[in-house]
Parts: sequence; structure tokens; C-alpha cells
Amino acid sequence: MHYGNIKEEELKNKVAQDYFWILDCTQIVGNIDFCVSLHDSQPKLTKQPPLLWAEAKKGIADIYKSIAQLILTIGKARTFDKTFPPAFLGAFDAEKIAFVPYSEIMDIFYQNDFNWNVAPSNHTTKEFLQVLEKVKNILDTQALIFYFGKNKNDKELKNFITENFVAGKYGITKTRIDKNNFMVIYNKWVQSVKPTIAVKWELVKQINILDGDFYLADLLSQENNTLKENLFVVLENNQYQLDRIKDEMGMFNSKIANFLDKQKAHTQFWSKYERPPKEEYWDYIIARRDLLVPQDVRERKGSFYTPQIWVELSQKYLADTLGEDWQDEYYIWDCAAGTGNLLTGLTNKLNIWASTLDKQDVEVIKDRVQNGANLLEKNVFQFDFLNDDFSKLPQNLQEIINDSEKRKKLVIYINPPYAEASDKKTLKKGTEGKTGVEQSKTNKKYAHLLGQGNAELFAQFFIRIYKEIPDCILAEFSKLKILQGHHFIDFRTHFLAKLEKLFVVPADSFDNVKGIFPIGFMIWDTKIKEKFESIVADVYDKTGIKIGEKNFESQTTNQYLNDWVKPFRADIAQNQLIGKFPFKGNDFQNQNMVQIVHHKMEYNTEAGQFFINQKNVLIACIYFAVRKCIPATWLNDRDQFLYPNKNWENDTEFHNDCLAYTLFTNNIQSQFGTNHWIPFAEKEIDAIEKFESDFMSKYIAGKVDTNVTFNLFNKVEKQNQKPLVFSAEAKVVFDAGRELWQYYHKSIKNINTFLNTKPNANASLYDIREYFQGRNTTTGRMNNKSEDETYTKLMDNLRDSLKVLAKKIEIKVYAYGFLKA
Repeated sequence: MHYGNIKEEELKNKVAQDYFWILDCTQIVGNIDFCVSLHDSQPKLTKQPPLLWAEAKKGIADIYKSIAQLILTIGKARTFDKTFPPAFLGAFDAEKIAFVPYSEIMDIFYQNDFNWNVAPSNHTTKEFLQVLEKVKNILDTQALIFYFGKNKNDKELKNFITENFVAGKYGITKTRIDKNNFMVIYNKWVQSVKPTIAVKWELVKQINILDGDFYLADLLSQENNTLKENLFVVLENNQYQLDRIKDEMGMFNSKIANFLDKQKAHTQFWSKYERPPKEEYWDYIIARRDLLVPQDVRERKGSFYTPQIWVELSQKYLADTLGEDWQDEYYIWDCAAGTGNLLTGLTNKLNIWASTLDKQDVEVIKDRVQNGANLLEKNVFQFDFLNDDFSKLPQNLQEIINDSEKRKKLVIYINPPYAEASDKKTLKKGTEGKTGVEQSKTNKKYAHLLGQGNAELFAQFFIRIYKEIPDCILAEFSKLKILQGHHFIDFRTHFLAKLEKLFVVPADSFDNVKGIFPIGFMIWDTKIKEKFESIVADVYDKTGIKIGEKNFESQTTNQYLNDWVKPFRADIAQNQLIGKFPFKGNDFQNQNMVQIVHHKMEYNTEAGQFFINQKNVLIACIYFAVRKCIPATWLNDRDQFLYPNKNWENDTEFHNDCLAYTLFTNNIQSQFGTNHWIPFAEKEIDAIEKFESDFMSKYIAGKVDTNVTFNLFNKVEKQNQKPLVFSAEAKVVFDAGRELWQYYHKSIKNINTFLNTKPNANASLYDIREYFQGRNTTTGRMNNKSEDETYTKLMDNLRDSLKVLAKKIEIKVYAYGFLKA
């Protein structure tokens, strides 16, 4: 309930302010609760009738009864005889608002022998029930209902008011559907209409019909009759026909699907949109049926439409690698074709085959062939590459696969699915993951070769191609895990082929791919047996402009950063802990997850934990600074942090730079216990009181013995350690941090302890940020900025100094082999 249980007058004021603020909601017309008109100052050609008369109800109300009461209120006073009637009648409560054109209601006011003298608020009278029955029939077909505060619905409501509450406007302006918004409207249709269709969705999936086919039947219809006949589902008035098969007489046999609510939700939904779209969009929308698929199905089937810019570039790389006449000299099979767009631009249709898991996608490709696509219809077929036997392939393709010489001239050209098992632990246990990725026949056959890489569908495609279509050319779009990932060590051991070419592009340039990481196009020659070691790839931005090159190298087991740091872990039983961080991958995609937090805080508990004490605090800071000093980008997202060489060990300036960086970038929060990470002594920052722990300032001063085991937080008089010496860049960071801490303690001195708000003298950097920036009252998240200009300036200074220090550390990260350039 967006507005909560507020009083009716307050509700009317809020709705007026939030949605009708540009209009006049102050007029009082008889006993009508809520009236909307143009302001006197707004331009109008003639006397303008009001825009809306509405009934208001606090809390949650029955919208039918509210409008019925409004009609009785208007009819009893004959308001429509005394003033112009409005364009719309409506009703709203704390949750929703409904509109219905006045023209659809007005006949009710001219009924013969109707008693209008009853109390409109009495919902039990014969007259009220009579009006209510008429209202239900009208609202079910003509009303537009919007829900307050629901992002997309809220935007639609505001657009509706903007487009329809204007001078001289007659009739409702409906949203037009085109090739840019049909997917957005599909998502709304799934929420509103799909649940009201009498279909067992899991069963219709078995005949390869999905909810998107019902949406297309709706979308490409006029007056509830589908205009395009060759769809898998068609709408005929108040029912759908599906699984249509022509018999010997050319007549259709089909299954019928009805509505559970007498088509009420369907009618209300489509009252907001103008359909069908312009005919020029029809073929595009049908060809992009791949978008009208639930996310889990789309991932499993590989329905990730390859942008034309990368299709063209990949074919250029194929020509550069195989020769300009490659299309005449090689055979081409896209075994994860979707709707076939990867094959656009190829010229020799005699040498091209396209297969896909989805029967409907096969029909889409064949429809495109009928409309000029350069493919042979007989070479387009349904085939489940990970489960079907090759004996199901067309005979002419089987002959190529079974001929060792012809096979060398076969290019498997694919953008395969990117789905992975939801929980890699299930792979080790042999149980079924959420997506069923690991249950394919291919995986069961080759899991021992894939290792943990069997979590990825594209890896299963590649291993079957490699083992069962040997010596072919594999030209594929995929993530770069197969080149660098820790889980693909086994795969790289068994997949021996020469990587001839590679270009990489941002993943979010592909439809429906979320995330900031690279996707590569790779050309493998599987007849050349060699283990992948490294390659220099071309790098392109989203627009197709080459922006540089990048080296990608393979790694072998026990060469990763987490393997290096694990032996330094503190024993949790020692009770001398000051913090922890999770082991979360070895690459940049997990960078945000790597945070130093209080050891009592529940954080990333599914990952392994590195506990920190006085003996390993420096190692922890080196690890943290190495992982955090370089920003994550789409290009370095899969770069692996590695086991370093030994040159870092004697570089004390590097050690101390990492410590300084970590002290001012950690996420320690004092609410979970004593903060041992305050980098200053009380006198340095004029603290309001003594700190609970002075460990870090003593550590910096050389007053903590890291070579013996003792109670970390006891006073120790005799020490052997020397004060740490910091670089010029680190000193600037300390100076900026010191000013920030000083300003914080100066600020909290003024907190009124009488109000039972005790100032936090032991604040960490996180606590200081929270103090000045505050939290969003709705989401609970820390705000991004503060209204305190002094704090903002001090924080900016600290961040600027950290950027300089990070750049200095970055040089050593590469020099010491933590990353490869």
C-alpha cells in the first residue's frame, strides 16, 4: 500500500501533489470527492470541461463500489446538468487509481424509472447494487487501472495524465508499440495477462510453445483477432488456438486455451496500448522472438542475439584467417543458431546449415528464408546439440562430419549459451542445479575432462565439438574463462587446439547480457594440437572502434593469489583477531566482494575467510591493496591475480604503501566490536576520549611485537619492532586522513549527550562516512554524498591522495607478478 492508512483528506492532497500537480485540484463540485481541471492560466480555445471527477477512499477499497458510489453521487445531484461533465470518472485509494471515459458511463444517468434519491454511501440498497452490476461490466472492458509507487506502473500513470489531461483532448491516447518497446510491454504482459490464461505452462513448454507466443498473438491482432496466420499461437476473440496442425483437407486441428477471468485482465491491459504495431515492425518483432522468453529458458537455449556489428566483424576475422574465398572452400554449421542472425551476410547458402533447440526458432528461420534470407530451408533443422545423436543430422551434414578430409573444411560458427549451474557445489555432489545445466548427455559423457568447467554450457558445446568433430575449425563467441579461469584448468589440459585469432568486446553490447565483462570471438584450429598459453587480442569498444590490444595468458594450478595468501591465515581460536576478508575468486569480477570487515561481522560467509591478527596484518594489507588498487573494468574483469615472485618480500616501502592504502579503504564498522584500525593516536586528532584500542597506532610506531604470540591488546612495554617508514605518497594519505578524523572529533563534541546519543569516539572510516552522509530512510543504504561541505572537501582530498598512492602500488603489482601485463 503506497500511501499507507492515512486519512482520506490527506490522501487526496498527496495524490494531487504527486500526480496532478500541474493541474487544478482545488475546485469543489457538489459532493464529489476529487475534481481535476485545467488552471485558469492554462491555454484553452473554448470553455473547457473538467478532466476528472473521482471518488476517494482511504486504505484499500473495492474500485467497482467506489465508482458506483460516485455515479450515485453525481446522479442524485444531477451534477451533469449543472456543469460540463468531465472527460473521465475515476476512483482511487491508497494503493491504486482507476479511470473510465465518461462517455462509457453516461447512459447510466438516463435510465428510466430509476430512484436516484438513495444515499450513495449505502452499499446495500437495490439501486446501488443495480449500478454496481452495470459498472462491473463497463470497468472490465473500459477501465484503466494504475498502481501508485510501482516504478513502471507509476511512470505509465504519469504518462497517461500528461497525454490525456490536456486542453481540447477527446478520446484516450494509447501507448504505441514499436520495435524499441515491445519487450518492455511483454514484461508487463507477463505480470498482468499471463496468469489469467488457462494454460499449464510447464506442459506447453514440452511442445516448445512459450508465453511469448501468446503475447505475439495478442500483439499482432486487431479487435482480438490475430492478423498474422503463421504464428504458433493465434488469438480468436476470447480464446487462443495453439499447436495447430493442417490435416489432409487443409483444415487446422488445434488446442484451445481460454481465460480464467472471462478476459477481464486481458481487456484492461490492452486498453492502454495501441495494437497492432505498424506493419513495418512485424517481421522484426517476430524475428526477435528470442527476447520473448523467460530469462532461465533464454540462457539455457542460448538466445542471446549477436549484434550485427559483431556478426560482420567476426566474418571479417574468418576471412582474414581462412582466406577471402573461405565461404566457397569451407562448410559452415551454426549448431546454436537461435533465429539465425549470426549467419546474416554469408553468401554461399549451399554450404550453410543452421540448427537450434527450439522448434519455433526453426520456423522463424524458415520464415526468414521465405522472405529472402540466404539459406536453404532443407538445411535448417531442430537439433539439441548437447543431447541428440548425430544420426539425427541431415544426411549431407553427416557425410561431412564422417569424412576426415571434409571435416577439416567444416567451420562450427556459433554464439552458444552462456548459462551455468547455479551452485557449483552441486556439481561436486552430482546433484541437480537450478538450471539443469550439468544434466546434459554431453556433460555426463565428458565431465571428467571439463572439471569444474562443466558448470558452463558453452564449455559442454566445445568439448563435444572437439571430441566428436575432430580437426574442424571452431569459430565461437564466449566468455574468456576458458583461457584464464581457475575452473577451466582441466578443460585447457584436454582441449588442445591452436587459437588463431581473438577479438574482445564489452558483454553489455549483446542483447540480454548483463554484467561488465569481455566477450571474445575466437577462431580455433582443432587439427593443430597445442595447449593454449597466450595470445594478443584486438580490443573493440561498443561502437566497433578498435581501441587497442591486450595480452591474455593461461594459468595452471596453484598459481593464483588466493593460493599464495592462504598459508598466512590466522587461527580463529587464538582470540587475537582484528578483522577478516573473504576469499572470493582470483579475478576482478569479484573485486567488490573483497572487503576487510570486523571479524565478528557476518559477511560473505559462503566464501572462505582470512582472519587477521598482529602477525599477518601486513600480509593482509598487501593482499587487499593488490586486489583493490586497480579499478575493475569490462576489459580486465576476467584477469587473474597470481602467485607473486619473491621480489616483493624485501620491499618495505611497498609493504607500508599497502598498509597505508588499506587503513583508509577498509570497511571496518565499530558496531560489531572494538575497532583496532584507527591509524592515529588520540593526541594527533584531539580525540574526545581514549580509544578502546590503540593497536594500529602502536603498530605503526613499532610498538607491537609481531614475532611472538601474546595477548594482542595488552599493554606491552618492551618491543623489538622499529617504527614504520612511509613514502611521500603514503604520508599525503595520512595527512588527509588525519584532517578528516580531526574534523569528525571536533563535530561530535557538540552532540547532546542529554538526548541519549553517545558520540562514537572509536569510529572507523566507515563510521565517519555514515555519520556525515547518513542513510536513505526508505532503502537503509548509506547516502552517496553529504550536505556538509567541509566533510565533502576533506573526503575528496583523501580520495585524491589514495588515487595517487594506488597508481604507485599498481606498478609494483605488475612488477612482482601479482598480475601479468
